[in-house]
Amino acid sequence: MTDRAPAALAAGMRRPGQGRGMVDVLNHGYLLKLLVRKELRVRYQASFLGLAWSYVKPGVQFVVFYFVMGNFLELARTIPPFAVYLFSGIVVINLYSEILGNATRAVIQNGALVNKIYLPRQLFPASSVLVALVHFVPQLIVLMVGAGVVGWRPGPWEVAAALLGSAIVLTLALGLGLIFGAINVAYRDVENIVDLILMVAVWFSPVLYPLDRVRVVFGADSLIMTIYEANPLTIAVELFHRAFWWPVTTPELQTSALVDDVMVRGVLALGFSVVLLVIGDLVFKRLSRNFAQEL
Repeated sequence: MTDRAPAALAAGMRRPGQGRGMVDVLNHGYLLKLLVRKELRVRYQASFLGLAWSYVKPGVQFVVFYFVMGNFLELARTIPPFAVYLFSGIVVINLYSEILGNATRAVIQNGALVNKIYLPRQLFPASSVLVALVHFVPQLIVLMVGAGVVGWRPGPWEVAAALLGSAIVLTLALGLGLIFGAINVAYRDVENIVDLILMVAVWFSPVLYPLDRVRVVFGADSLIMTIYEANPLTIAVELFHRAFWWPVTTPELQTSALVDDVMVRGVLALGFSVVLLVIGDLVFKRLSRNFAQEL
């Protein structure tokens, strides 16, 4: 038996339990589809509205933020049309939050499967991405319709900005989700840490306020401002502003310095996010060896 094992491995077979990370996800599309269906079915079981919550939750979020920031702080006057500006950022933050939050808990929530059978563990956080996309598409449609009402007409640069911003969020959130999800199996405090990160994420990116105000407060050349603008989530939000809000703003706002270089910084942010995804995959693959014992 032992003599046959080296020959089998030489023929291209791999030892059980040894995976190739995220590459294995691409080879298990059917299992991934089943996990997505299970997640959606469990989430909306005995729910009257079902997937309609994809519209209700961001809608309530938008109304509250618009009422507070748009009316009390009068941002609706200084950032026209503020509704498009605000909802562009909300769509990005919601996508990021859902992927990272669900990916962090994915292995724990599928502990029964981990203990019973072997399958690529990366399927669990990867399924979180697809579930989040199911909720993201309706919000994106609402954003496109709303922007179209006020005169938005997409061109090649607008489409490129939206795709680039989406790619940054997907790779960044999945990379972090792989890292936090793997560590969370051994240390459940990670869930609370991620919840704190998601709670403040909306305030540490230009969703509710213009980027120019941050420059005024901290200084355009300050270290804090450099770190703030280097945040891939900040760049992703501004790419969505570039795609949906900028084409319908006043000419004065169209000359913003951020508009001139946001696409370049977006490419750099995507590169960083891809590197983080590779690192996250390596960390997850290494720690996944002990998942069955720790669950």
